[in-house]
Amino acid sequence: MDNNSYQLDKSLVRASFDRAAPHYEKVAVLQREVGQRMMQRLELIKITPDQVLDIGSGTGVQSNLLAERFQHAQITSMDLSINMLQQGRKKSPQPHEHTHTIKHVCGDAERLPFANESVDFIFSNLTLQWCNNLDYTFFEFQRVLKPGGLLLFSTLGPDTLHELRASWQSVDDHSHVNAFMDMHDIGDGLMRFLFADPVMDVENITLTYQDTYKLMKDLKTLGAHNVTAGRPAGLMTKSRLLKMQAAYEQYRNNGVLPASYEVIYGHAWKADENETAIKKIPRRRQEVVTVSMSEIKRHTD
Repeated sequence: MDNNSYQLDKSLVRASFDRAAPHYEKVAVLQREVGQRMMQRLELIKITPDQVLDIGSGTGVQSNLLAERFQHAQITSMDLSINMLQQGRKKSPQPHEHTHTIKHVCGDAERLPFANESVDFIFSNLTLQWCNNLDYTFFEFQRVLKPGGLLLFSTLGPDTLHELRASWQSVDDHSHVNAFMDMHDIGDGLMRFLFADPVMDVENITLTYQDTYKLMKDLKTLGAHNVTAGRPAGLMTKSRLLKMQAAYEQYRNNGVLPASYEVIYGHAWKADENETAIKKIPRRRQEVVTVSMSEIKRHTD
């Protein structure tokens, strides 16, 4: 299968997360756990940012934690899904004296609707895997970060859901599981864009399920089911689903089925000589959609 089969359809990604938003937090076990581990990593880094951008903020859990940690900073919570932002807005903490409200912005990580060198710190939890072009994503991160600004992120590596991927491969040659980037490719991307002192590490987290039905239901509730171009057309037949489930049984251990996640963490700083990196990549025509808070309120009502 060619690489184009694994290209993400962003309109489907947005629609999927819009549908998932009301029930997202009930099943976002991995997202919460990885977010907490990122906050722990942040404790080892000394920064006092004025402008913090949470990219792929979802329902705003980490945005709220960032607001508590950096009480004098302006926190901007950005997500591709307007419904996710609605959920996050409901849970935003009330500002204290000398603190800011959390801004909510609907936008794409590959086309950030922010000015050049306007952000001190980019935080992004499990979002890079929803980007089609790593170069354009890092280009945008470089563009909006101030010199000396920090990028801290997590994403998923290629061993993620390898049990589900292999089980489907025994059924047909369609793309049933989203593709994920290798840690070394991500590290190379940071170097190409002259991010300074990049640090990368990886860990494996395994969730367990009684059956594949619950696994696939959780993936759908998370908005994390298959949205690649090579996904099978039409409705899934019962016979193909049963074949996949039978193949998955080989992984059953101690009465449960594992779902593996390869979690990649990284952080790096924007070097002062970033202009060299930015000039290497031709600028794409920006297609920014601005969504006002009044529109979000209308959707909420």
